Formats: sequence, structure tokens, C-alpha cells
Amino acid sequence: MALREHRIDTGRLTVNVREAGQGRPAVFMHGITANAAIWDPVLDQLASAFRVVSMDQRGHGLTDKPPTGYTAEELSDDVLSLVETLDAGPALLVGHSLGARNALVAATRRPELVAAVVAIDFTPYIEPEVFDALSTRVRGGDRLFGSPAEITAYLSERYPRLPLDAIERRARHGYRAVDGGYRPLADPDAMAQTADGLRADLAPAVRQVRCPTLLIRGADSTLVSPAAFERTLRLRPDFAHIVVAGADHYVPEEQPDAVCAAIRTFAKDGPQ
Repeated sequence: MALREHRIDTGRLTVNVREAGQGRPAVFMHGITANAAIWDPVLDQLASAFRVVSMDQRGHGLTDKPPTGYTAEELSDDVLSLVETLDAGPALLVGHSLGARNALVAATRRPELVAAVVAIDFTPYIEPEVFDALSTRVRGGDRLFGSPAEITAYLSERYPRLPLDAIERRARHGYRAVDGGYRPLADPDAMAQTADGLRADLAPAVRQVRCPTLLIRGADSTLVSPAAFERTLRLRPDFAHIVVAGADHYVPEEQPDAVCAAIRTFAKDGPQ
């Protein structure tokens, strides 16, 4: 895959993207504290069928990190402005966790720019105690690391089910050298605001989505419980859905082949 990383000024902010392929546009959004590079194995497989663009979302990676603007609406408008700037609409929006939430909301705000949505391991009805645990993990990652090896050890403990290549990718693309060591590229104030924003009620937006939508859940997800997933399917029984065996919350990194197969099937049978 000939992957090109570059920054794009959308008029809202300057967004860092990783891009490959040509044809039907597909834009990929990561979860909280992650970055565009987590999608590389997925982009590698899908670049032959799509123009694939993964983005560092606001506050993450090498994208701008303004002091405010971390609501669902603001983050969703960021991806819509990217689609518009790329002249790539309507696009398939693929999001994991935070990115899934943003993709669903984006589909309600500018439906003419969104051909379809793949929402991976995020739904309405996530329990408050799950968000409490997530906020604790997010805040725990804001620290100084003495070496790349220390980063890798920390990530391996935090994400015990991620394959080694995914751990190394996060370590390589998610940190910057500073005096005394390394710090996350994800801005801590932005992460706190983003984590708080994840608690907002997503059900009204999900009710409004009119484009073809695929929900994906990891069978062993610690974020989306079976009850939360089933309740979402009762809300939108028309949504396509699959559960990926052998995956926790981080489905695109744990099971990229399964995610790619699901996207190909969905795109073939659904949106054109």
C-alpha cells in the first residue's frame, strides 16, 4: 500500500490524515486517545476497493488541538468538513468507539455527505460505570515515559489483547519526544473533555440516521455490553449488525481481517 500522510486545512482546523487508494471514498475515525495509524492494516486491505482516508481527530495525533470543541456535534462537523474539503462526498464513514459515535452523529447533520456508516463498538445505552472506568483509563495515560520500551510495556499492560504489531503502531505514532522522555500526542485537556462528551445521550441521533448502517460489536467487549447492544438493535432493527468472535473492544486492531470482510460485504450488498 502506498500510504501518504499529510495535513489538510479544512477551514475548521488542520487535520492530519493517512490516505491511499482511489475510487469510492471511505473515511476512518479512531477511538479516544488513539490516532489515524491504528487503521493501517485495514487501509492496507481496503485501498484496492476504496479511496481510504484515516484521520487524527481533534485533540489527537498531529491534528490541531484547540482548547474547546470536543462535543459530538463539533467532532462530527470536523469529519464532515474533511469530506467536503477532499471533495469526497458522499463518503462511507467508518468509526471505532469515539469515531463510531461521531460517524453516527455526522450522518444526521449533513446526510448528503454520508453514504453509509460502519459503527464499531459504540452504541447508546452504555452503562455509567463503564464510562467511569473509561475516564479513569484515559486520565491514567497522561504521563511522562522514560523510553519507547517503557511506552510499549505500558501499552501491553493496558491493552492485553492487542497483537504486538498494534501495540508497536500505537507506541510509534502516539507519542512525542519531550525534555526528559516521551508524552502522548493526545492532549490531556482535550481527552478529558472528549471523555465527558461520550456520556451524552446518543439515542436521539441514532433514531435520526437514514443512511445504511452497520453496527459491529466485539463478542468480548468491555465497553458495549450484550444488553446495550440488544437495546440498540431494538431501537433500530433495520441496522445491519455483526458480532466479531475473539475480539474485545478494540475490534479493528484485534481482528482487522474480520472488519475488512464485514465492510466489503456491507458495501457490496448495501450502499453503492
